[in-house]
Amino acid sequence: MAACDSCVYYVYDEDWEEYCCTVNVDEDDLARMALSSRYECPYYRLYDEYRTVRRQM
Repeated sequence: MAACDSCVYYVYDEDWEEYCCTVNVDEDDLARMALSSRYECPYYRLYDEYRTVRRQM
């Protein structure tokens, strides 16, 4: 789950007062993530706050 820290969809939820994934993961993907240590999330996107700036240059 360390990769989730840098994902676009990993955001702070003020109601729960913790970080959570905002992607609706189906049960099959959730089971694969829980059972395999090498499974990679298909929804992972790197959060890059400088992406817009590089595009403007």
